[in-house]
Amino acid sequence: MKAIVTGAAGFLGANLVEELVKKDYKVIAVVRAGSAHNNRIRNLKGVRLVAAELIEYDKLPELVDENADILYHLTWGGGSSVREQQINISATLAAVEAAEQLGCRRFVATGSQAEYGAHQELITEETTPHPFTAYGATKLAANVLSKVRTEVLGIDWIWDRVFSVYGKYEPHGRMLPDMIEALRQGETFHLSACTQNWDYIFSTDAAKAVIATGERGKSGEIYNVTTGEYHPLRYFTEMVHKEIIKNGELEYDENEHPKVSLQASADKIINDTGWKPEVEFDDGINRYIEWKIGRSV
Repeated sequence: MKAIVTGAAGFLGANLVEELVKKDYKVIAVVRAGSAHNNRIRNLKGVRLVAAELIEYDKLPELVDENADILYHLTWGGGSSVREQQINISATLAAVEAAEQLGCRRFVATGSQAEYGAHQELITEETTPHPFTAYGATKLAANVLSKVRTEVLGIDWIWDRVFSVYGKYEPHGRMLPDMIEALRQGETFHLSACTQNWDYIFSTDAAKAVIATGERGKSGEIYNVTTGEYHPLRYFTEMVHKEIIKNGELEYDENEHPKVSLQASADKIINDTGWKPEVEFDDGINRYIEWKIGRSV
């Protein structure tokens, strides 16, 4: 099997490429030219790097110049405004066109829990999306438009709504990496009240889930990429502090009322593909720390 992966050197993308290689896929990895992150996958067996910026995705058929079986579209540009996010819609649609022109029978894209917005009930794939950020709204727009276009082109379409991934290649500037580093340094780390529900999925599990939808998911379907094992966020932060890194302190803002609470169902992806999460949260944190500092805790 041969797969094209956009955003292949990113956090989830690099994990996905590594897992595809383990399954003996040949991978055409679409990356940003000159990014240091490209070294994550540069020397993997069976991986070919192709450099392209988002605005160049209409040229992917020429740049890739070889047919593949499936295209995994993970790349997404930054920015908090609608104007900054709009380029991602064009890039997603260009990736759809490239998939069809390069002989792919399936197009699999990663969406986000941000498409759902704020919900207090269990989030299933039938939950009505109410995004309240430009990021979530643009993801939802790309979802709808790409599905319509794949139907016209006659290729399979699958949309994976990814929840909170943690693990290998996770960058600083996110809560878990920053909290872990502060605790290791013996510092106090400030948090919200952490009363909202959350569901963390380890990076290799998330990558395997995306592959499972690509291989066995039903065309035209949306899948939540999550474990389905949600807890109040403080459950996770206290596990890290009390069981793994006992240095430092965690300080909570008891007066904060969270807007987003994530309690998602994983039943659909499990039932349709047979995928199941393998890595427990505490094990995943230890694996992340081992990767980050090169030693076990």
